[in-house]
Order: sequence, then C-alpha cells, then structure tokens
Amino acid sequence: METVEAADGRENASSSARKSGQTSLLDSGEDFEVVDEEDFDEEPPPLEDAGGGMEKSSDETAKRSPHEEPEAPAQLDEWLDVLGNGQLKKKVTAPGKGRASRPQKGQNVRIHLKASLIDGTLVEEQPNFSFTLGDCDVIQALDLTVQLMEMGEKALIQSDPKYAYGDRGSLEPRVPPNAQLSLEVELLEATDAPDVELLPPAEKIALASRKRERGNVHYQRGDYAFAVNSYSIALQIAESSSKVDIRPEEEDELLDVRVKCLNNMAASQLKLDHYDAALKSCVSALEHQPDNIKALFRMGKVLSLKGEYTEAIQTLRKALKLDPSNKTIHAELSKLVKKHSEQRGAEQAMYKKMLGNPSSPGSVPKPQAKSSWGLSWKWLFGATAVAIGGVALSVVIAARN
Repeated sequence: METVEAADGRENASSSARKSGQTSLLDSGEDFEVVDEEDFDEEPPPLEDAGGGMEKSSDETAKRSPHEEPEAPAQLDEWLDVLGNGQLKKKVTAPGKGRASRPQKGQNVRIHLKASLIDGTLVEEQPNFSFTLGDCDVIQALDLTVQLMEMGEKALIQSDPKYAYGDRGSLEPRVPPNAQLSLEVELLEATDAPDVELLPPAEKIALASRKRERGNVHYQRGDYAFAVNSYSIALQIAESSSKVDIRPEEEDELLDVRVKCLNNMAASQLKLDHYDAALKSCVSALEHQPDNIKALFRMGKVLSLKGEYTEAIQTLRKALKLDPSNKTIHAELSKLVKKHSEQRGAEQAMYKKMLGNPSSPGSVPKPQAKSSWGLSWKWLFGATAVAIGGVALSVVIAARN
C-alpha cells in the first residue's frame, strides 16, 4: 500500500501533517492509509464580518453619503474572538490597506508564516507560503483568519488544537498532540485563481492531484467531511473542459485522477454513513472503469449496509472474479453470505409463524384424531348391538322351552 506525501494546494505550500496506519488497501481510500476513526467535529459557524477595517483616505471619505457612517480603523493590540467561542483569536500587530483589500474565498494567497507552540517553541517558518483560500488546503486556523486580514497586515493568531492539528498532532511540521499554536502571519499577496479551462494539461493534472492528496491528508486524520470537500474540488478540476489541446495520454491521466477521487470520496462518504452519496460515487467510478476492483468492493459494502444483500453479493463476486486471491474480498463476501442466509432463515421463521406454523402438506393431524374417535364409537356401538342381540336370542330360546 502506498503512503502519500501530503501536499498543500500550491507549489510553495509546505508539507501537511500525515499519519501512518495499517489496513487493507480496499478498506482504505484509493492510495492512502487509514488511521483509527474519530468523531469529527462539525464545521465551525460562518465567519462574522467584524473588526479590522482601516480608515479610508480623505478622497474616499468625501465620496461617502453624509448619512453613511465612516469605517472604524483597525484596533491594534486588541484580540478578536473570531468564532465567538474563545478558541480562535486574532490580533492586528501592523495595519493593512483597508477592508476593501481583504482576500476572497477561491483566491490564491501568499503569506509570511511563523508558527510556534504556546511556550515559544518554533514549529515552522515559511516566508512565502501559498494556498487557495477556502479550499481546506491548510489548517482551519489559517483558512478562517486570513479571510479577515487586509493586504499588508500583520497579525498574531492563537488557535486551540481543534482548529490546528487536533489530538493527533503532526509529524511534519512536528506538532505534539493537543497543542495550542501561536501563528505570526503577514498577508503579502492575493490573486485570482487561474481559469482551469485554460491551464495546460500538465498543470491541470498537477493541480487536481494536489487537491486530491490534500483530501488524503484529511482522510488520514479522520476529517472525512473536509476530505470530501477536497476530493470534490479535485474532481471539478479534473472534469473541467479544456480550451487548449490535450493529448490522449493526458486524457488518460485526468481520467485516472477522476476515478481515484471518486473512489476516495466513496470511502469518506462511507465513514460519514452517507450511503446514497457513496453509492453514487461508486457508480460514477464504474462508468469510467467498469472493472475497477476498489469501486466494486465499496459498492458491495454500500449495498450490504443498505440491506440489498443479493445485489451486494453479486457485486462482490464480480470483484472476486477479477482478483481471486484478494483476502479482503473473500472475507467480506463470506460475512455477507452468512448474514444473508441468517436473514432468509429469520424471514422463513416469521412466515411460518404468520401462517400458524403448519406441518407438511400431506399430514393433517386434527382430522386423524377425529377419524380415530369415529372408529372407537363405531366399535362401541357394534359391540353393544351384538350384546343386545345375544340377550334377545337367549330370551326367545328360553320361552320356547
């Protein structure tokens, strides 16, 4: 089984945390390892548009309506509770160019990042760290707070583990479990993302692959909802039309990325118990590659979880025929056949109970009992008649004598 290197969404992004585990290739994602499952925290509430604006120039102020309130300047050395729960705070240390210069979701941003533990231990420093805002390319602490920064602004961010590396920590950068982070951030640049339809095929393949790999990182960490988001973005890129010439082999590479994204997405949706969505992902993967063993295996699991045992067994048998030596498919199929047999036995018992538990068609116990009593009464009446006849005959003989 391959172990993927986590990659952020742009060329200059640093490697993200990755954890190693051991499991069956078919029971994991397309090409990543699975870690122990965890409950996944819900996504944080939407950001409120609060604080941080710089006062506009005198020319801009003159253009305002006389009834329009001027924008408040950024307050230095004051902490902003970003989510209102005290777990993610931001403080402006150097003002930027005004609220109008804030980056938008979907833009590529470049920042100077210095990350430390609360005790001051340096975790990493990236003078030109790039990522796509809002694409879950980085930890939530960055994705949420950079949206509130102005161009040129410097800010100090304090994050609870929930919005950083959680209770798993990170190997690269090295962060211990349940560690609070202190981030020093300067927003250097924000540019619109390129039109994927105009990207050269090689760049489109590389971009889609990076987004998929980021989804793998989320999956490994147990953040299945974020994983689905990253795979969806990668899928959109891989499926986008192209306005530039593309060679057949590049088409094949994009198709391979699409199938991997769909397989990984199905694995994440299974973890979230979104069975209908997982089934749809499997069907889409099989439309591209009808003999894809992983898609067949996951489709069999989904059908089994939905209680459609006959279809699930047929699907798993097809997968086993393609890979007869696969022990994972063997085990899943055996378990499913046993479960199906038990279900059929329970259904037959229920039907017998509903019908009064009749015996075999040839035996009718009650009529037999009735017939037995009938024979006994007939014998009794016959014996009585013979006895009475005997007495009468004796009387007649005696009278004659």
